[in-house]
Amino acid sequence: MKNEKQYFQISSLEKGIKVLELLADKQSLSVAQVAEHLGFNRTGSHRYLSTLRALGYVEQDENARYALSFKVLELATGFLNRFEIRRIIRPYLQEISSQFNETVNFCFWEGEAVRLLDKIDSPKVLRTDPVIGTRMPAHCSSAGKSILAFLPPNELDAFMDACTFEVFTPNTISQREALEEELRITRARGYALDNEEWLRGIQCVAAPIFDYTGRPAYAISVPAPSFRMTPEVTEQVQAKVREICSTISQNLGAKAQIRA
Repeated sequence: MKNEKQYFQISSLEKGIKVLELLADKQSLSVAQVAEHLGFNRTGSHRYLSTLRALGYVEQDENARYALSFKVLELATGFLNRFEIRRIIRPYLQEISSQFNETVNFCFWEGEAVRLLDKIDSPKVLRTDPVIGTRMPAHCSSAGKSILAFLPPNELDAFMDACTFEVFTPNTISQREALEEELRITRARGYALDNEEWLRGIQCVAAPIFDYTGRPAYAISVPAPSFRMTPEVTEQVQAKVREICSTISQNLGAKAQIRA
């Protein structure tokens, strides 16, 4: 097995990608900082950065710090454009946004977390502002919980076994039994809530979207500051989000539906 990994894995490519991932996280770094973060020597770090710069994926500023270039964004945009589902979903996101004037997120299931695929920002000053591509923890985000609640039992068990239940706020669910009970409630009512479990001061409502196989492949969520997400507003939002998600699921040919 070790020889197989050595045969197929190109270490220089792996290190170059780690440099890209580091710059995506830290925004801009010097050669010495890249070396320190990744455990590379300065010469190696300079080579990787110089190569990425020559290929157009990295830029260097006047302070000799390196950052990702717009060419990386071109790659991401090309990847996102493959998701025809975004074009289909967009009018529904706009419908929710126009009714509540809150941020509306569209996420897809990655197998252990949810990833933000599209969004419409709230016009209000106080709002959440997630970046497209943001990875959201499934156990404490409303989008994640809305999908978890409708996963096949064997897949849910596998998720539970692997989940580290990372704590983000005092409200984060950190025990398997508590999450299982939360998912049971979510399944019964057809929507999920995030009560400041991932981000302090933010509450969120979400419902799943089922694909043509009946799998909960996507979710729409509406996050807002807690003082605006009152019980009355939450009730209105969940009703609208469930209605929209049910319609989309039907249009996708879903074999399973949540109650609208």
